[in-house]
Amino acid sequence: MHEVVARPIFHIGPVAVTNHMIMMTIAAALLILFLPLAVRREKNLVPRGWSNAVESVCIFLREEVARPFLGEYADKYIFYIWTLFFFILAMNLLGMTPIDKIIFMLTGGNDIFIGGSAATANIWITGTLAVMAFCVINGSGIKKYGPIGFFRHLVPKVPVFLVPIILVLEIVSMFVKPVALAVRLFANILAGHLLLATLIGLIFVFKNIFVAGASIAIVVAMSLLELFVAFLQAYIFTFLTTIFIGLILSEEH
Repeated sequence: MHEVVARPIFHIGPVAVTNHMIMMTIAAALLILFLPLAVRREKNLVPRGWSNAVESVCIFLREEVARPFLGEYADKYIFYIWTLFFFILAMNLLGMTPIDKIIFMLTGGNDIFIGGSAATANIWITGTLAVMAFCVINGSGIKKYGPIGFFRHLVPKVPVFLVPIILVLEIVSMFVKPVALAVRLFANILAGHLLLATLIGLIFVFKNIFVAGASIAIVVAMSLLELFVAFLQAYIFTFLTTIFIGLILSEEH
């Protein structure tokens, strides 16, 4: 079997702390611990290793993602963009490790599940990230134009009889965008883990050395692909969020 839902690990009063909540906390702790190390170097020293990798990603997100779509607002939102990308990436990568198994075993559970479990394969977590994006996107527009001006901004110059139709479509679009963000991230990460679990499960179904050898070889190849997907989906979520913020702030829109 493969786990696709969060499992309660322990309770704090009426609140159940799940494995995915713990994985989110670990991801945040790792970022707080290791990202500052990337900027701790002597002045004018050329960055190398970890510092160079983090700086390259940050510069790429600022120059190739934020500035083309946000223009003068890029520096205002870049910290949110950086945080969003690295947080999603950290959760995706943790899902490829046995950290979920370790958490469950340390808490005394008998784990019967095959394969890893990623926090981003939980629709509630990707949904929460999407709700935050929804608040940032529309909050930016309300802050810039005001509550009334925000809704006026949604409707372009069209004949009067089209205004109600366009306004309804734009309001629906406001909610469709974050839903698409949540479902896209959730579905892609979940699909990858289910595929790996299925391939591993073939070993136990057929109990054949040739099937086992082929299954392991394919799992290794698919794991490399999933590593790429972990980076890609973090980038896509961040990229689309940036575009949506830029659209709401654009006067031309």
